[in-house]
Amino acid sequence: MTRRRPAASGAAVSAAAAGGAGASGARDLRLLAFAVGVSAAGDFIALITLSLKVHDLTGSAFAVSALFGATMLPIVALAPLGGRLADRVESTRVLLAASLAQALVATALAFVDPLAGILALTALLTAGAAIAQPAEFALVPAVAGADRLAAASGRMEAARYAGFTAGPLLAAGLVALGGTQLALLVNAASFAAVALAAAGLRTRRHPEPHAAAHEDRAAGLRALLGDRVLRPVVLAAVGALLFISASMTAEVFYVKDVLGAGDAGYAAMFAAWTLGMVFGALALPQRVPPAAMAAAALLALGLQGFGMAAQTAWAVLPAALAGYLVGGVGHGLKNALVRTVIAQRVASAAHGRAFAAYNAARNAAELGALGAGGAIVGAAGARNALVIAGLGPMIAALLGLAALRQQRPQQRQRGLAPRLQPSAHDA
Repeated sequence: MTRRRPAASGAAVSAAAAGGAGASGARDLRLLAFAVGVSAAGDFIALITLSLKVHDLTGSAFAVSALFGATMLPIVALAPLGGRLADRVESTRVLLAASLAQALVATALAFVDPLAGILALTALLTAGAAIAQPAEFALVPAVAGADRLAAASGRMEAARYAGFTAGPLLAAGLVALGGTQLALLVNAASFAAVALAAAGLRTRRHPEPHAAAHEDRAAGLRALLGDRVLRPVVLAAVGALLFISASMTAEVFYVKDVLGAGDAGYAAMFAAWTLGMVFGALALPQRVPPAAMAAAALLALGLQGFGMAAQTAWAVLPAALAGYLVGGVGHGLKNALVRTVIAQRVASAAHGRAFAAYNAARNAAELGALGAGGAIVGAAGARNALVIAGLGPMIAALLGLAALRQQRPQQRQRGLAPRLQPSAHDA
């Protein structure tokens, strides 16, 4: 692990480990991966449990939709605040404080029944995520260093996917064992576990105290779109979400009505995609040369869409499973590489703001896609909806690759070398 970033970056990194930077970095990466995985599992425990609770309380699809909105809108609205905190306050302190606050809110959520209270506390819980996630992202390059950044990013994504897989299974078991209250209390315990992991980190990321003080709300977005390499990658990745996320509405109809595969087939398709994501995130990012990461991220985005769309040509379960496995590989690799490219292209003093802006854009796109998914299924059918959902990322990837090729030769030769000198917006 690099013990100190260049002074020009505006953020210093230190390790208090007596065992040396390498040992400290490996230990802290394990702690961060644990925190990410536990947090993701807790998120899905809460989402599924609260969905069941709101359904039982109200029987209203609008109420369930409002719950989903409460899990996304604060990420978008509070992105500037979360990014600025991550870039102005020592990152482990931000992660620790946000996780402790989330543990308290999640505990209260287990004992609240009125719909208004559930929605308010859910939004408050998501607000904590808007603060914690940029800090977690900013810590990964600080812990890993430039040489191990791609592998570390893949490890974080794989931990997240493991949590996504475990969360629904844990939610089902906990609700069956002790009802929704037990499941929500376990979710609260997951935040306490994240706080313990944050407290155990030895790496410290010390931004300049006034690094983000004079920036406006768009500083993180400018950090992403002001870079010639990042701009086409980020625009393609976010634009593709407008299509690919619409598949969430179509998949259950496709599996049950087109494939005739039932609940087990639906679970198998979900598992195939998740397995592909874990493989793509763990095994492939470190094999991509640094200068090719932006192009590789776009190719992986295209592969994600291809896997989803191509399998509809056969409309049988084995083809669907194979296509979703391939699409999942592209998804996992794309997420890890985009995360790496952002960390490498944006000056470290602006890592929190850049990731917060990217995460807000993703959530906004997913909100739009979820709203459009039902309309697409109704108008075109589930099979054609998946074709559309897959073609979107493929087209976005081709447009992004074309934009990369149009760059000046000196920009391409510079590749993905980190920007050690901050721009006016990184100060």
